Amino acid sequence: MHIDKSKLQIKLAQAVDVPAITEIYNEAIINGTATFDTELKTIANRHIWLNQHQGKYPVWVAYLDEKMLAWASLTQYSDRAAYEGTAEVSVYVHHQHRGTGVGTIIFEHLVQQAKILELHCLLARITEGNDTSIRLHQKYGFTTVGVMRQVGSKFGRYLDVTLMQKVFE
Repeated sequence: MHIDKSKLQIKLAQAVDVPAITEIYNEAIINGTATFDTELKTIANRHIWLNQHQGKYPVWVAYLDEKMLAWASLTQYSDRAAYEGTAEVSVYVHHQHRGTGVGTIIFEHLVQQAKILELHCLLARITEGNDTSIRLHQKYGFTTVGVMRQVGSKFGRYLDVTLMQKVFE
């Protein structure tokens, strides 16, 4: 099933969204390599995390018929002032809705909002084997700037991470 963009509601995340954000993220921790987190997050932990995503670095959620299908965030790259215009991007899609286009829709929203927020540079770290994510980033103007070899270990093996970047001109 492909998601109809006109029926998807994308909004800034609020405290009420934290349980669904946590569920989606924890599924990714348990079953995938999109995150190198290995310990499940609590709802209390994700409330703290959400409170840290303010101003230029928000979180968006995508709903269809009262069900959260995905979330996306801009995370401050560094607390050093010189990096204020740079953010790292993240997108997580509910496992039952991967391949429906919802990831593309919320990612496009994230990139558009990053420009409105006057960010200058977006960064992505993509674990090996996630070619779909690399293609999605390329579609929205990200280029590969390097590969870090075997920097993270998950499920008993070391994995490479591709670094991608988009600079708003």
